[in-house]
This record gives sequence, C-alpha cells and structure tokens, in this order.
Amino acid sequence: MTYRIAFTLRALAHLLRYPDAAMRGHLTDIHAALNAEQAIGTIRRSELDALMDRLLAEGMDAEAAYVDLFDRGRGTALHLFEHVHGDSRDRGPAMIDLVKTYEQAGLLLDPAELPDHLTVLLEYASTQPTREARAFIGEFAHILRAILGALQKRGSDYACVIAAVLDLSGESSQPSSVQEDAPLDDTWQEPPVFGGCSTQGQASPKPGSPAAAQPVHILRRPPGAAA
Repeated sequence: MTYRIAFTLRALAHLLRYPDAAMRGHLTDIHAALNAEQAIGTIRRSELDALMDRLLAEGMDAEAAYVDLFDRGRGTALHLFEHVHGDSRDRGPAMIDLVKTYEQAGLLLDPAELPDHLTVLLEYASTQPTREARAFIGEFAHILRAILGALQKRGSDYACVIAAVLDLSGESSQPSSVQEDAPLDDTWQEPPVFGGCSTQGQASPKPGSPAAAQPVHILRRPPGAAA
C-alpha cells in the first residue's frame, strides 16, 4: 500500500525553518497535519511533538539556538551543496541545475530562498507523487545521514526531523559517523545528487486541510510568464 506523504513533507520542511514567532504560530497546524496523514510512526511523531513543545516554550531563545546550530558549522548546514561542493565553483552550476528541475515541474523559487536548502527540497518533493518524492529524497539520503550524525553528536532534538525525512523515503535512518564541522568524505564529491528526480505530477493540499495553512516557498509560475 502506498501512503500519501505530501502534508508530512511540508510539515517537516516547516519544522526546519527559522523558528520565529510566525513559524511557531503554525506549530499547532503542523501537529495536526502529521497526525492526520500518519505517514511516520507514533514514536517519531512523539519526538516531533517534543521538539514543537520546546520551540513554543523557549520562544525567542529557540531562534538563537537555531542560528548557533545550523548557521555556524558545516556539519549541520541545511544547504546541502555545502556538504557536496563546499565553496568550490561547482556549487554555482549545481544550483542552476536544481532551479531548472523546479522550473521543469512548473514551480518558481521564492527569491529569498536558495535552491539547495533542505526546506526547499522537501517542499518541492511534496509536490511530486509519493514514489517520485521518495526517490528524490533518496538521492541525497547520504547527506541527511551525515547531518543526522552531526545533530545527534550535539544532542539536538532536531535530529528527529532528519530521521523522519529518512523514514519517509524508505532509507536507513542510521547516522553516519562524521566529525562535526570536519570536511566530509571525499567520496561524497562524485555521486550524482538530484539528477534523476521526476518532474511529472504535482500534489496540492486540499483547501481547508491542516497543511493548507502552511507558507509556500516554492511558487507556481504565473500563466503566460516567461521562462
């Protein structure tokens, strides 16, 4: 049996965003979406609930902790091409190719977003049929396992979000043993990433559904707009 995962992917994407007041204001909807779709197990959903409870309890302190965790170290970076290309010139062309993947699916990237940020990738995946979405995530699962290992090393409860993404894709959620902020294994420079995803088919949340209230950061191309 194939389960729908679109709402869950968007919920997980939201949980990885900067936890300002606007983001925290959607946490009740996120909780409802995760439980309505039930695409991940009860234990994992309990872990996600605990993360959401913490974000609500900490308020602005959660914002500072987020910056320290994700913006001040390569090991936990959510811009995935940092793990693959670092600061090399290869990152630019890879970004362009990823934007083209979105555009071929009829989607436009919000100008405030970079295409390789995990939240954007998950929102894109949420527009694809379940089989294609899982295959797409599988292409960068090796990076997710490294991020998972780095988060667990730091004792961060955000690790459950990465583990949930891996669960959804059918990939192993066993973390990679990677030293925090150390250069990742050279073998990660070569495997194709994001190269074989399908751009056929899109799934939009039904009006009034729990996920419908979530902000969309990948925008559809307006009718008649130039490529």
